[in-house]
Amino acid sequence: MPHARPSPARSGSRSPSHSRHLTRAAWLLLSPAGLVMLTVTVAPIVFLVFTSFTDYDQRSLFTGAYDSVGGRQYTALLSDGRFWDALVRSALFTTAMVAGSIVAGVAVAQMMTKLAAGLRTLVTVVLILAWAMPTVASSLVWKWLFQPGYGVVNWMLTQTRLFGDMTDTDWANSPFLASLSIWLLVVWQAVPFIALTLYAALTQLPAELQEAARLDGAGEWRLWWSVTLPFLRPTLMLVTLMSVIWDFNVFNQIWLVSAGGPDSATTTLGIFAYTTAFVGFEVGQGAALSVVTTLILVTVTAFYIRGLLRSGEDL
Repeated sequence: MPHARPSPARSGSRSPSHSRHLTRAAWLLLSPAGLVMLTVTVAPIVFLVFTSFTDYDQRSLFTGAYDSVGGRQYTALLSDGRFWDALVRSALFTTAMVAGSIVAGVAVAQMMTKLAAGLRTLVTVVLILAWAMPTVASSLVWKWLFQPGYGVVNWMLTQTRLFGDMTDTDWANSPFLASLSIWLLVVWQAVPFIALTLYAALTQLPAELQEAARLDGAGEWRLWWSVTLPFLRPTLMLVTLMSVIWDFNVFNQIWLVSAGGPDSATTTLGIFAYTTAFVGFEVGQGAALSVVTTLILVTVTAFYIRGLLRSGEDL
């Protein structure tokens, strides 16, 4: 007796029309999110790039008139010494802030593995509260803490007698002290995310690896360097990449604490772009500066992602 050919429904195959319906349904479900992305991300970027090739300025804001200038904004920017000063300053700021936040985050994460459950929960709550504080609010509070005359930090340092009378010290008017204050603020804000992320990774470290290393006679420092650090490498590279992106784009903290001063000592690319576009009303020049900044970040991110993928393959 000949066997009956199984129907498409029994064999699990789908007709082309059914596949088309599924594809159409998927696009319909994705379209709201796609429209939002186009509106808030893609369209502003396209307009930013377009504006960077024009002489858009204060006149254009009121009349809407502007002229295309080709790549003149970019050539003027690359020949401007202030741009290169801001670029070097941004690189130094980013390196210092990322290094400080990573070292402090690793230390806090390692400390959390040694705490009792109740104390570890308390530390976690404190870290989350610090991380959740808006940057504008924390920057204003930070500026108040370092105010001359009545700042709490100045009062505490004066009480220690280590640096003499610092009651009237104006941190914002000293290039070194202003940079130090901003560095402390950014590191304080970055540590919670890094510490909690690394602590989560440390909880996944196999105990067998540590026990085997101890049986081989490894001390705590050798155990951390040879076992814990290699295990944390992918997570460390990820949080480092994110820290580079965040710290390179730091604006609120610098602007609210020192406004880029004194004498442009804390003027990074973000501050320079803001003052160029919205203080000097050279919008086209500011747009070109923003495009260059984005290209720099994309290049750095590409190198980090390449290293992250390689480290994942090695593991």
